[in-house]
Amino acid sequence: MAVETKTLAAIEVMRDAPVIPVIVLHDVKDAVPLARALVAGGIRMLEVTLRTREALECIELIAKEVPDAVPGAGTIRSAADAQASALAGARFGVSPGYTRAVGKACHDLGLPLLPGVATGSEIMLAQEDGFTELKFFPAVQAGGVAMLKAWQGPFGDVKFCPTGGVTAANAHEFLSLANVACVGGSWIVPTEAIAAGDWGRIEALAREASQLAR
Repeated sequence: MAVETKTLAAIEVMRDAPVIPVIVLHDVKDAVPLARALVAGGIRMLEVTLRTREALECIELIAKEVPDAVPGAGTIRSAADAQASALAGARFGVSPGYTRAVGKACHDLGLPLLPGVATGSEIMLAQEDGFTELKFFPAVQAGGVAMLKAWQGPFGDVKFCPTGGVTAANAHEFLSLANVACVGGSWIVPTEAIAAGDWGRIEALAREASQLAR
């Protein structure tokens, strides 16, 4: 289990860098060098998605062996996912949607959560439970920049991390919005670069992403 460290606030996760990488790992041997490359490029908040059997072990390795990285767990869909992620050493969680069971589990674990929302009703439900830093997902498919602009009026006290369809080409459009604290994206961790062990490329992509204006 990872060494216990200070509990983060969700807004700290979002403000650390302009981009939170959305990471899918199929081989545990890639976890540590990938994390080191991202940290070297200026990206510390690392969302390792629970889409593979290896994900929890990868989070645990990053937590133990890359002290400057802040591993998080993505694709949290249940209280059990939240519990397993926290035990593995995840220091924040990200969910594709929101349920009160997931929200309560993360609250009880002291695991800051970025709940996924795509509608006004989902935002209101998350806010009722105390969440004001939210993941907008799938961002481009659910209305993109125009939707976020529309939400600025009724939900001016909410900060968003749009994820889903965000790329190097359009990230700046999202980051220019007042209610966007950061974006989530997979373009800085290309599948082919991970497979090839091209950590230099990933470090360069991370460095470019860390310098995006917001």
